[in-house]
Amino acid sequence: MHENHLYNLMCQLVQEDKSLWRINHAYVKDAKNCKECKAFWAKMKKDKEGHIKELSALIKKHIK
Repeated sequence: MHENHLYNLMCQLVQEDKSLWRINHAYVKDAKNCKECKAFWAKMKKDKEGHIKELSALIKKHIK
């Protein structure tokens, strides 16, 4: 049986993925012509993609 911390990693991965989906499908569009907000969402998207990559790697290590 896996440890609780693996479950925590998996839950966080789901949250990060949901957040990235909202950024891609709503938040950028809603920012319309605000360059400052669009730049913020672009930075946040990059951060979320990094979190997802790192969480995925950690989960793979614990599943083996």
